[in-house]
Amino acid sequence: MVASDLPIGCRIRHYRGGRRQDAVAGLVGISPDYLSQIERGLKVPSLPILYALAQELGVPTAALLSEQPAAEEELTDTVEAAVGRALLGYGPAPSGAPATAAELRGRVEAAWQSWQTAGDRFTQAAETLPKLVADVEYAARAARAGTDSVEGRGTLRAAADLYCLLRSYLRRTGRIDLATIAADRAMRAAEDADDPLRLAVAQWNLGHVLLAAGQPAEAEELALRAAEGVTTAQMREVERTAMRGALQLVAVVGASRRRRWWEARERLVQHAAPAARAVPDDSNIGWTVFGPTNIALHALSIEMEAGETGEALHTADAIDVGGLPSLEREFTFGLEVAACHSQRRDDAAALLALLGLEAIAPEDLARTPLARQLVLTVIRRARTMHARQAEQLAVRIGLV
Repeated sequence: MVASDLPIGCRIRHYRGGRRQDAVAGLVGISPDYLSQIERGLKVPSLPILYALAQELGVPTAALLSEQPAAEEELTDTVEAAVGRALLGYGPAPSGAPATAAELRGRVEAAWQSWQTAGDRFTQAAETLPKLVADVEYAARAARAGTDSVEGRGTLRAAADLYCLLRSYLRRTGRIDLATIAADRAMRAAEDADDPLRLAVAQWNLGHVLLAAGQPAEAEELALRAAEGVTTAQMREVERTAMRGALQLVAVVGASRRRRWWEARERLVQHAAPAARAVPDDSNIGWTVFGPTNIALHALSIEMEAGETGEALHTADAIDVGGLPSLEREFTFGLEVAACHSQRRDDAAALLALLGLEAIAPEDLARTPLARQLVLTVIRRARTMHARQAEQLAVRIGLV
């Protein structure tokens, strides 16, 4: 079985297996060079050739076509789907006394720690979040109707933190619609708790949802407006500085996504970087991972997206991600380095970077569209030895 997003050429190469390319091409009646170009994605076979290839490879013609599964065929009983159902309120409601704010805070913090540091974070989150969401929702409803203001605010703070985690999880699992709901609930919980820090964090999360939804201009506007509000908010100075800087980074990404490279660079240097110098890398305020290293990572991202791969790799050489509290940021760094090598057609270096990412975060590698695309590029373009290693990697991450 192959993944639904695998291109036709890669499917043909997969089903050809160990058979020689020239032998298959001869039996089909095409040249080995033409078959090579088909497998590398440089040529699209006609329907008669596609049918002949399928017959020779012993598979249905449909097996060589890259088609997304129909919506009705998607499984609805997976552990990942359970997270969305819990957010939407499906399933039996908890009964008895709600969990205390202290208990919920501990469970939410543990979930965040796992999400930011575990190589199997998707598996752990899918197992933990449904029950945690149900318990927090139940406790938050009781808190809003209760009379203990201190306990109620503590519960709502835990709810805001959980919804921000849900936003990250749902975005990374492709549910932008549910991520938007989670971000909105984080805003409401933070407002009800009258917590300026968590409100700023919720706005930061909403900005990332807008970026993921392909609305960089809206994300930039939201982030800049929120950054202005943080300036006068009642919170500790280090929190104010970190959140102002983190929100500026959302605006940086928004400008970069709109291909306004110089504006992104200028905002990074003039607004975000000065704030980062006052915030240690390990502070991780609001789970934003804001600090000097994150500034460097965004500088790398800008140059990579702008196609300035030489400058991007030069920037990457000076970055040490070892002290970051977030494995996701470390993964993103390695992925962008791999993308830069791929842009320079250095497939051996790209493959080496991808194999390194598999070692630290295999689930992220399997789920990230850019990573899957890079693996397919190595298979299509690299020399035989590296292409075979990439094919083995493709099997391990579920591409084939």
